[in-house]
Amino acid sequence: MALKIAERSNPPTIVLTGRLDTATAPQLDEVLNRVLARGGTARLVFDLSGLEYLSSAGIRCFVRARKALEPGGGRIALLNPQPAVQKVLDIVKAVPGGIFKSVAELDEYLDAMQKQVRDPE
Repeated sequence: MALKIAERSNPPTIVLTGRLDTATAPQLDEVLNRVLARGGTARLVFDLSGLEYLSSAGIRCFVRARKALEPGGGRIALLNPQPAVQKVLDIVKAVPGGIFKSVAELDEYLDAMQKQVRDPE
């Protein structure tokens, strides 16, 4: 599945539907570049209600947005994550330094965790 991105204003909101992974993260990067270039953004909301899959490439997009906004007092908010995406976000919070040998290994692990949440045995 591809990534579908919609933008809303007030507060600036990016609505994500589909998969945010290595193949689709550049799409989000383009949108983020445009949104962040406008300046004056104190809060940026990501609506994840339609996001079915999140890889480390997607997480890097969120981190980049946070790093761009925080020096000016801005914040990002991640809203309505699906259970599989929430699991990834929980893992990332629990392992801030990382325990993986490579990004590929992290992606494999995140993929397995999301499959487990989506398709419990």
